[in-house]
Amino acid sequence: MAPNRVLLYLISLRMKKSNIFFMALTTVLCSCSYLFGNWKTGIATTTIDFRRSPPCNLNINHPNATSITRTQTPLDFIPHHLPDDDLVTALPVARVKHIPPCIPKLSEYTPCEDVDRSLKFDRKRLVYRERHCPEKSEVLKCRIPAPYGYRQPFRWPGSRDAAWYANVPHKHLTVEKAGQNWVRFKGDRFSFPGGGTMFPNGAGAYIDDIGKLINLRDGSIRTAIDTGCGVASLGAYLLSRNILAMSFAPKDTHIAQVQFALERGVPALIGILASIRLPYPSRAFDMAHCSRCLIPWGQYDGLYLIEVDRVLRPGGYWILSGPPINWERHWKGWDKTAEEFKGEQDLIESVAKSLCWKKVVQKDDIAIWQKPSNHEHCKITRRVFKKPQFCQDQDPDYAWYTKLETCITPLPDVSNIRATSGGGPVAKWPRRLTATPPRIISRSVGEITEDIFINDTNLWRTRLSYYKKLDQQLAEKGRYRNLLDMNSYLGGFAAALVVDKDPVWVMNIVPVESYVNTLGVIYERGLIGTYQNWCEAVSTYPRTYDFIHADAIFSLYKDRCEMEDILLEMDRILRPQGSVIIRDDVDLLVNAEAIAEELLWETRLVDHEDGPLVREKLLIATKKYWTAPAPNHFQ
Repeated sequence: MAPNRVLLYLISLRMKKSNIFFMALTTVLCSCSYLFGNWKTGIATTTIDFRRSPPCNLNINHPNATSITRTQTPLDFIPHHLPDDDLVTALPVARVKHIPPCIPKLSEYTPCEDVDRSLKFDRKRLVYRERHCPEKSEVLKCRIPAPYGYRQPFRWPGSRDAAWYANVPHKHLTVEKAGQNWVRFKGDRFSFPGGGTMFPNGAGAYIDDIGKLINLRDGSIRTAIDTGCGVASLGAYLLSRNILAMSFAPKDTHIAQVQFALERGVPALIGILASIRLPYPSRAFDMAHCSRCLIPWGQYDGLYLIEVDRVLRPGGYWILSGPPINWERHWKGWDKTAEEFKGEQDLIESVAKSLCWKKVVQKDDIAIWQKPSNHEHCKITRRVFKKPQFCQDQDPDYAWYTKLETCITPLPDVSNIRATSGGGPVAKWPRRLTATPPRIISRSVGEITEDIFINDTNLWRTRLSYYKKLDQQLAEKGRYRNLLDMNSYLGGFAAALVVDKDPVWVMNIVPVESYVNTLGVIYERGLIGTYQNWCEAVSTYPRTYDFIHADAIFSLYKDRCEMEDILLEMDRILRPQGSVIIRDDVDLLVNAEAIAEELLWETRLVDHEDGPLVREKLLIATKKYWTAPAPNHFQ
């Protein structure tokens, strides 16, 4: 056994010496490699600077700090070794697509009121001035530019009295209406003295005159419609009385009149009474107004007064000033004989009586009629007035390309002759905003109940608070004035803004494709709005709105029309530096965000207010400021 032990000991000793030798050799080689590397690096010190980060305790005010940070090579994630040279075009930068700008002369393009297209239609009864939208093949795929020099409008209430010339570069009205104080021009801006054809002393004094005839201050009159609005001075000054007016006028009767109204921060749409219904529900307005609006009220069997009757609330007022009212005093300065003006007024009086309206008063140049609170007595008078008869089998609230009819829209039945039709009278403003609307009480809007209404109202207060955390511009009172809600439902978003005392107005849209028609409810809350098919353009000028809200709009229009076209229309009517909040399913918003980036919007996708587990997300976007090039750059 001894020889074996000696042998094992000698082998173990030899292995230890070998390990020590190899460890020493490895140490020498590593040291040489390190020293060689340092020597080489010392020769090329710039390489060290490119790869090294500045030390954590580096003083950024030190003179060497700037040089170090400036010499760092930016990180480059683009591959430089491609399998095929043809793939160079597939790099991310090359794939970026931007929707091009339109030519500068389209800066005021309104697709459905295009002058060139309108000339193809019948001029009888001004049908050619109605909405006529382009065919799908004619829809522009470009971004409408703002005019060169465009500036953010004055903030309300300053905007009521002034607008930048660069935003609406048209002096036509300053010449044509120079003696009527519609608008004046000086320096780089327009001013609006508040005048009108029939109120030379200003809209404020004119409204005071009306207020002496009917009560404008007790909250019973909240919504109004102004036909042939001019630059909407009446609507602008009614706002100080807490009366919200929907002003409209046709395009190009007087150049840019509706555009001026919108620049002033006053609600307005392009529109005309011709052959189709106004885009509002029945029983919408507390007051309708016409001041020399040139509408032939007595003609065509009273067709246009019949339409006013449809949109007037039970007990609502119609106010007419200008020809033929007070013709005995003014006819020599007008363009017809005394007999012609007398005949016109007699015809209006006859139509109003056939509609069962009561003439409240006529004083000086103002005449006022009132619609009955129900039609119980009016049904009896049909034995005397053979026409107009009551309409049969029609939806009184359907008003999208619906032909006008010479029949009276019947008011809902009542239990007694003194009751107000339609579920009872609306509450007075401001309680009206949050009181349950009569249409909901009477269960005439589908399955919407009072509890649903109350819950929706509270929901939107919570959502508005969340929005203001996401969009600082929306949170800043006075930054926005003109707002659009593309799918309003019960008007909860607009109501929350009113409760929050934001100095804004909201155009509430109920899409014609909605599952239930709720626009009448919105009006009963004392808010305004209109119908719209979002596969078409809105009847308004570019740059109308400071802020656009869209709730489930892409879900509603999925497979109906292209998302790109809807977003292009939103871009057209949104002001430069205006914002958008879109809430929808996350998959749709991912697609919308990609298109929004092609529009050069700044975007971010954020979670629902209830957290990340909700599929519905919010897309927050801001339209960048850009304009058409300077005129001397035009080709």
